[in-house]
Parts: sequence; C-alpha cells; structure tokens
Amino acid sequence: MKVQVLASVMNQDMHTIVKQMNLDTDAVIINQCDRYAAREMEWKGHRVRFFSCAERGVGRSRNNAILRADRDICLFSDEDIVYEDGYGERIAEEFARQPRADMILFNIEVEESRRTYHITDRKRVRWYNCGRYGAVSFAIRTDKLLESGVMFSLLFGGGAKYSNGEDSLFLKQFMSKGYKVYTAPVTIGREERSGDSTWFAGYDRKFFYDRGVLYHYLYGKLAWAMALRFLVAHRKKMCLDVDIRQAYAWMNRGIMRRDEKTD
Repeated sequence: MKVQVLASVMNQDMHTIVKQMNLDTDAVIINQCDRYAAREMEWKGHRVRFFSCAERGVGRSRNNAILRADRDICLFSDEDIVYEDGYGERIAEEFARQPRADMILFNIEVEESRRTYHITDRKRVRWYNCGRYGAVSFAIRTDKLLESGVMFSLLFGGGAKYSNGEDSLFLKQFMSKGYKVYTAPVTIGREERSGDSTWFAGYDRKFFYDRGVLYHYLYGKLAWAMALRFLVAHRKKMCLDVDIRQAYAWMNRGIMRRDEKTD
C-alpha cells in the first residue's frame, strides 16, 4: 500500500521543500507562484512531481493535487509540515489495522496555542465533531476519494473570500456520502511555522462573521446552536476583547449570509 503526499506550497524550490518536509514517499506538490511549469524528480527511491501554477488559493491547489493523485493513499500537506521518519509505513499499517476506514485522521504536533485536537484513541468521526481537524491530518484511500467526487471549497481557506474551514467542509461532505472516517492515535509529523497566518488577524468582526458563514454550510438548521456552543467553549480565549453577545451577533449575520459591511 503506497502513500502519496499531496502538498500545497507557495514560492518554493522543489529540492528545498522536499528536504525541508523530510519526504519519504511519493508526492505531488502544487507550488503557487507567478509561472506555470512542471518538473519531476526521484527522491529516496520515490517519485516527486512538482507543478508550479500562477494561481492562488489553498482549495484550488489541493484540488489540482487530487486530480494528479495515483497511489493507494493520499496524505494532504502544507509546506510547514515536517514528517517523522517512517510516516508512510505508519499510515499504511493503520489502514491495514482499520480496513473499514475510508479516511483516517492522524496527529500532527503543533504549538499549544494553535492546537485544535489531539487524538488519543481509535474511534469513528461524526458530523458534530468534524470541525476540529485540519487537512494535514487527513489520509484517505485514493479510489474512495475519486469515487466520492468531493473536492475542497474555493470559498474558504487561504486566498479565498472567507477564512479557514475548507477542511471541515471537505470532511463533512465526504462523510455525508456514506464514507467512514476514523481517528488514529499516531503522530506522523509536526508543524514548523515560519511566519504569520495568511488568514488570521485576531478575533475580530471578520473572524466571527466568516465562522458564521462556515457554520451555515456545515450545520444548516443547527448552525445557531452550534455557534453558541462554539463561543461558550472558547470564550476564555476568543472573547477577551469582544463581548460574547457581540461575537454571537456577528456569527449570526454570517449564518444568515447578510453582508458583513452593513449594520
């Protein structure tokens, strides 16, 4: 069972990023830059394809990578992920251990302030708790992914109109088509950030409005209840400078898809 990394990067050199990420499997790398080009190299006995595209948006680049996937397991990634030695074998072993799983979510170590999840056991993921996982934790059977027709939203994520959330929508849409998603308490890499976030500018009006828009698509009629649940759970972190009632009002405007620029 072969694992293939599908990575979205920006303005990177092929040889540099392969070494930086400690890749030890096949890979498809989509490089967002100012030109169009395609290159290929062999690295540690594996095939690495590197596509430069004069386009922006993490959803668009991930979709480009999906269209080029041709190994058993896809593993989504970003340029700031550094993999542990043997990550490919660990992923393949976990799929062998959980044969019913169409997708498995793995641990990626991040700094405490950015952590949204930490997997400690093996269990099935459901619609009501799928919003905590980032795309870099996703490993998915390629045939099931292509069969599902699920792609990343171009409305959410870096380079899109709204902030993050494309990964949560992807996961929910995949599960809504009947595919099974499980967790694995296995760490395969770590995040090493080298700059500020491309989308996060603080817990302000745009943050809460965009979160409301995401909940509109993610939870439908339950969006208002899930928004309140989200704010109560994270109020000590997110509502230090903004009153929770104001944050909830901004999220409601997003849920109703009312223009954030109007009162």
